[in-house]
Amino acid sequence: MERNNINTSAVGGRNAVKELLGSERDIDKIYVQRGEREGSVKMLVAKAIERRIPVSEVDRSKLDAILGSSNHQGIVAIAAEHNYSSIDEILEYAHSRGEKPFVVICDGVEDPHNLGAIIRSAECCGVHGVIIPKRRAVGLTSVVAKSSAGAIEHMRVARVTNLASAIEELKERGFWIYAADMGGEEYYSTEFSTAVGIVLGSEGFGISRLVKEKCDFTVSIPLYGRVNSMNVSCAAAVILAEVARQRQKGR
Repeated sequence: MERNNINTSAVGGRNAVKELLGSERDIDKIYVQRGEREGSVKMLVAKAIERRIPVSEVDRSKLDAILGSSNHQGIVAIAAEHNYSSIDEILEYAHSRGEKPFVVICDGVEDPHNLGAIIRSAECCGVHGVIIPKRRAVGLTSVVAKSSAGAIEHMRVARVTNLASAIEELKERGFWIYAADMGGEEYYSTEFSTAVGIVLGSEGFGISRLVKEKCDFTVSIPLYGRVNSMNVSCAAAVILAEVARQRQKGR
């Protein structure tokens, strides 16, 4: 839970961050006070880069707001509320259930409430895993965990460096990838009979050009009102429910 900008997944202080970096817990991001890359902070940043953890320089006031305290010594780490899985682990899970793999790919979803809601819908619809990018997207924060209403405990989430490369890997392993975007075939007229990956775009910009070029098809939800798009988590629920219906019918 978060109150007054306090992030309960935030860890502040040089020794605390050092211990976190030395543990097996996944870390979403590290924030460093601007101009503080000296001494032990420099070593912590080097360790973060070695682990491929994104590092951002911010003003002291930003660190105060993230931690909810000024006792951070110029560095704050955001620990994931739930450890990440790999794509291999997601596919192994599908195989263990004797099911064709079904994944959701989030291209730059930044609102933690949206990611939590997507994870919740995905779990309800039998999705085997969710794939998110490391940069320019929200990770598994406390708000995401709360918004998922417990679904995060049952969902494998992989965090990848390059989403386009991850899609290529899935296609090589037999997936058909569907972009949920405007201008495509109506989702309920589309057959989802193979290993399926559904790509959802960010709240402000939709699916990026490079990621969309990697998709095999585009599917759309017909809209009949004046607003030209649904919230991404609502669109996810609609499309994932149809994929689930077809998969259950085909058993």
